[in-house]
Amino acid sequence: MLTVPLKSVAHYVRYLPLWSALTVVRWRSFDLRSRGLGTTFAAVMRWFPPARRRFEREAKRVFPGMTRGARAKLGQDMGRYMGRTLFEIYHDAEFQTQHQKFRASGPGLDALLEAKAVGKGAIIVSGHFGQWEAIRAVLKMHGLESGAVYRPNKNRHYERRLRAGIEAAGRPILATGRVGTRALVRHLKDGGIISILLDEKYAEGVPLPFLGHNALTSLSAAQLALKYDLPLIPAYGTRLDDENAFRVEFESPIPHTDSITMTRAFNDSLSARIMANPDQWYWMLRRWDGQ
Repeated sequence: MLTVPLKSVAHYVRYLPLWSALTVVRWRSFDLRSRGLGTTFAAVMRWFPPARRRFEREAKRVFPGMTRGARAKLGQDMGRYMGRTLFEIYHDAEFQTQHQKFRASGPGLDALLEAKAVGKGAIIVSGHFGQWEAIRAVLKMHGLESGAVYRPNKNRHYERRLRAGIEAAGRPILATGRVGTRALVRHLKDGGIISILLDEKYAEGVPLPFLGHNALTSLSAAQLALKYDLPLIPAYGTRLDDENAFRVEFESPIPHTDSITMTRAFNDSLSARIMANPDQWYWMLRRWDGQ
């Protein structure tokens, strides 16, 4: 008799609500489907206690004086934005072609074009803020392609869809770990561009200020930039008021000093973006666990 491992069943059960939400509205336009998943995630943040408590714990750390009602609204707004972001990543091939949505600016874009012109690699650093895949969409519009570093999802159903979406925006897609790091170095030495989200907790990292509190932070991006003399460029895709357009800003490359100073400069840059638009950062990362 064929048996199905309990772990596989659990993964499917957890994936089923998202699959259902994506499937039931597949006949609608891209923007309406995106808005629908955003509404679903906002409802989760309002009515699902574990998610609400997890958000409350993180937001209260940064905004201790904010009223409970204001934090509740912030959590729901975050859920709406993150639902839309997830939908766009799952459908990244289509999202990348919607050039009318992207408004690019900033000196970092010129730095990337200059690096390409001389066959030099570059590192883009960002966070789970706004729509980070809009950054790679803008690069494609300018004849550039960026790979990405990502942490594989343990749920194979989420992983399959998530990886397919990320790959549609540019290659190579490199998983965290030793094998991925070796491939990353080869890509950079060959003149490639890589995008790294640097706002997740890194157990072997260094405690650096982030949103006013120390958070374990990886120094790897700055270390690579220094070792191979590459520009380290913060970039952000901020969702605009209508939620269907993005202001993609490439900041000036972080000056080469030492890895801690450079990484701290990035943390300060991202913190400023979050404080200006706190509803556009994914507060569920457990960024300060153990701190």
